Order: sequence, then structure tokens, then C-alpha cells
Amino acid sequence: MLSIIISTRNEEHYLPFLLDSITSKNSEFTDYEIIIADGNSQDRTREIARNSACKVVLGGLPAQGRNAGAKIAKGELFLFLDADVVLPPGFFSHIFSEFQKKKLSIASFPLFPKGKTIDSFFFSLYNSLAMISQKFLPYASQAILIEKKIHEAIGGFDEEIKISEDHYYARKAKKFGKFGMLSKPVFVSLRRFEREGRVLIYTKYFLCGLYMIFFGKVSSDIFRYRFHDYPRQNT
Repeated sequence: MLSIIISTRNEEHYLPFLLDSITSKNSEFTDYEIIIADGNSQDRTREIARNSACKVVLGGLPAQGRNAGAKIAKGELFLFLDADVVLPPGFFSHIFSEFQKKKLSIASFPLFPKGKTIDSFFFSLYNSLAMISQKFLPYASQAILIEKKIHEAIGGFDEEIKISEDHYYARKAKKFGKFGMLSKPVFVSLRRFEREGRVLIYTKYFLCGLYMIFFGKVSSDIFRYRFHDYPRQNT
């Protein structure tokens, strides 16, 4: 069984598109459970999740939510997804085949935005970097497929990290199993870029990437990265 774990907070707009891409556009695959780890949403997120036969647990910030969902997950494979992504048709049959063929324990995916030309350019750079460096410096963002035993071996996501906890998670996991990039893409939202400005966000991601290479995980608030729909973190 596959456990699909989605961390949410006030996602009534985006969550239905993700759930539809799982249940309707990939209806040939049924051996899964969907777990919504919700951080006290004030909108219809929980109602939407329950109406779609999802399990709902109390979450928090993304790392906390993913860990909370993993604790009740029954599958031997976990698929962690951001709530504002969409999966393409044929996603599951393709990724399982490739995951097994490459003998992977953890994997991530190319990210495809629907936005301006500049977004396509920068995401293409990210995808190329992730492919080139997959054997020695994993990048994993917004969608991660991992064996349950590897998740448990590394103690889950580090809840103290302020930004790029997913990249750090993949780099820890690589010590216990083989990491690789799969070829099937995931379609991603650009809401943070549109809300905060592309120059600011791309600059933060670039500087954060350099910081992690030279200093490791980002446990301080140096980049002032905020999850706007969540209560402010104590720093």
C-alpha cells in the first residue's frame, strides 16, 4: 500500500485539484490511503478531506504535519505532497515502475510551473541541477516518495528547520538508501512567488541552497521564510 501524506492549512482552494488528480485522473491505481495532516484550518479543508474519504490528523507546520501523517500511515511507501501540487495522468504506474527499476529507496520529481517565462527558466534550472547532482547532493521539493523504513531510520523530518527541510530530509535519507530523480513531473503552484515577489523568493532559494552546502541545515531564521497561513513561529 501507498500512503499519500498531505500537510494542509486553509487549503480549500487547492486541495480539491490535488485530490481529483489522485482519485479521478489516476483511477487505475487504488492501493493507497490519503492522510491529511491539517494545521487547524479555518476554512473547509477538513470537510473537503473527509468528503473525499481521507484520514485527517492534527498537523502543524509542513514538517510537523508530514511526521504526524507518517505516524498513522499503513503503507510501506510514503508519498509526501504539498497541498498545492497536481499530479499528471498515469503518475502512479509510471513512478512505481521507475522506482523499482532504479532500485531506489527515496525519490523526488521534476517540478513544472504554470506561469511566466521566467518561472519556466528557473524551474528548468532547478530540474537540471537536481538531475545532475542526484547521486551526490539530493534535491527534493514538494513531492517525495520514500520507503517507510527509511523515513523511520532518519527520524522523519527535522521540525526545527526553518526552510528547505525537504532537501535536508532527502540528504539524510540518502545515507540509508539510494536516492534518485524520477522522470514523471509534478505540476506546482506559484502562489508564493506571486504573493512575495519572484526576485525575493528566487534569491532566498538560491542563498539557502548555498548556505546548506557550506553550513548544513537552516535552523535559524536568517532567511525570514514564512508560511503565511500558519501562526507565526517563535524565533
